Amino acid sequence: YIGNRNLNFLTGLRPHELKITLMDWEGQTRYAHYDAFSVGAEADKFPLTLGDYSGDAGDGMAHNNGMRFSTDDQDNDHYSGDCASDRKGAWWHGYCTKANLNGLYFRGSYSGVWRGVFWYDWRGHRYSLKHTEMKMRPL
Repeated sequence: YIGNRNLNFLTGLRPHELKITLMDWEGQTRYAHYDAFSVGAEADKFPLTLGDYSGDAGDGMAHNNGMRFSTDDQDNDHYSGDCASDRKGAWWHGYCTKANLNGLYFRGSYSGVWRGVFWYDWRGHRYSLKHTEMKMRPL
């Protein structure tokens, strides 16, 4: 992870797109593509901006678009609790999230709820993915 300051700097130079690749423990892969991607300034809590979705993973980031980055000590979500703490991962949480690539790393299915590295629209919230990649490139 290159950090939000670097993401802000790079995506502020010119427009970017984002491709997220997901792999489960059986070796199956899915992807989500967003035709626009940027991370805003630190003073604004690094808000996420995503364009239109395409792909076969489901639009797991729809609820994250426009959200500010939340961590254990920076609760910037809309939830009455603290999503970053509850979901065990810093992320662009809204009313928490349907995708968390910074969650706890479990091997496949787990008994906890919403705490693994998950993409709800594909494998649900009780399955932790084996491998994920977020790749951006200038347009």
